[in-house]
Amino acid sequence: MRASILINPLVAVLVGFGSTLAIIVAAAQAVGATPGQVASSVAAVCLATAFISGVLSTANRMPIIAAWSTPGAALIAATDGGIGFSEAVGCYVAVACLILLTAFVKPLTRLIERLPAAVAAGMLSGVLIKFVIAVFDQAALDPMLVAPLVLLFLVLRVISPAWAVVAILILGIGLVFGLGKAGPLPERIGLSNLEFVTPHFTLGGLIGLAIPLYLVTMASQNLPGFAVLKAAGYTPAMRPVLAVTGVASLVTGLFGAVTTNLAAITAAICTGPDTHPDPAKRWLSGPVYAASYIVLAAIGASLVALFAALPASLIATIAGLALLAPLVGAIGVALQEEATRAAAVLTLCVTASDLSVFGVGSAFWGLCAGLLVLFLSKAAASFRGTP
Repeated sequence: MRASILINPLVAVLVGFGSTLAIIVAAAQAVGATPGQVASSVAAVCLATAFISGVLSTANRMPIIAAWSTPGAALIAATDGGIGFSEAVGCYVAVACLILLTAFVKPLTRLIERLPAAVAAGMLSGVLIKFVIAVFDQAALDPMLVAPLVLLFLVLRVISPAWAVVAILILGIGLVFGLGKAGPLPERIGLSNLEFVTPHFTLGGLIGLAIPLYLVTMASQNLPGFAVLKAAGYTPAMRPVLAVTGVASLVTGLFGAVTTNLAAITAAICTGPDTHPDPAKRWLSGPVYAASYIVLAAIGASLVALFAALPASLIATIAGLALLAPLVGAIGVALQEEATRAAAVLTLCVTASDLSVFGVGSAFWGLCAGLLVLFLSKAAASFRGTP
């Protein structure tokens, strides 16, 4: 076996986990999770990632790599305490059911594929931009910690974007201890416990969080994930893949895990020729990737305890800088076509606002605003007889 079959998936795990764990923790904390529930959510989402990657890669003999929905976690973290943890779990369960429904109802799959890219990207941009702006808010409050991290990130992203966030995570932890800003550390490495949470379903939560989370997961994670596989020469059947991700998300969602889906960026590390020159053997990276996440699931409680000892300014900085590249990509897609720019910008602005109507958050209303603008533009063009 080539060493790259082991090394590349380990790199993918380090990049994916190290650069976005802060966002998962922030999402759980935003909906009122206790420290035990935060640890449970991290362990559960790692188990879902391991299960999906191991099962699909082995069954299809393709490097099908899973990850949690980072934009989805950002969406949850942006709820600003509007819903509780049990209600958030109800939304995770609902999203998993929608993914399963998508897997078995072809018209729903086509409907998701027809969602205007500009509006979907505008909604995603509106969610992500809050976190990037928060980096500079924290820089004003804690310049000694945040400013060096931002400068290092700007330099390293030119050299190696994949490792830039991991580097600032390591430097950030060092600075926290050097500046005496760290809280109490865990005394020992303990195994994680899964805590079952009874889901609570509310109309406001389902409309304001579950539907946007489903759309973000499908449009910005699953569809690009399929595109990465296709670009590497693999064409797995969409419906079985969605079915497996839906089942895994449904089960682990009951333990606080955010929705799990196909990976895009980390998948690219495992699907290319650097992993193995023979495309038929790259699937072996999937089980290695899965085994790594099982280990992380086992020690998730200690990792969460470590993050709890870090100041909020560091967590916000890491999360915001990790989301800069997705934000750039989303804005690029949103503004690509002149005919849909107004709809995309309005979607972004409404989503980034604190608008809440009938208990429904801004992401849903941003989506509605963008679709309304597109509808009115097409209606006006039809009335004038222009294409």
